Amino acid sequence: MSGEPRGGLWLVAIDVTLKPVVNDPQGLAVLDGLHHLGFTSVRSVRVGKHLEVQIEASSEEEVRRQAEEMCARLLANPVIETYRYEVVRL
Repeated sequence: MSGEPRGGLWLVAIDVTLKPVVNDPQGLAVLDGLHHLGFTSVRSVRVGKHLEVQIEASSEEEVRRQAEEMCARLLANPVIETYRYEVVRL
């Protein structure tokens, strides 16, 4: 070991969803299924993805920088999707 202090462990909970103007065929299929099951009061469904990423870093600022870069480069398509995330120290 180098003797350097290790950073803390952080959990980043990321939600990625389609932008409101983008058609969501999966959401429409879920809506149709819910209606067929008798949940007729449901008016709309948007389907997205939820990711939980553990990051070891020295500060929340570093974790947020990494989360932004991950979302922009891989986890979300900025043309059709939006994302939001929460950071929690473990």
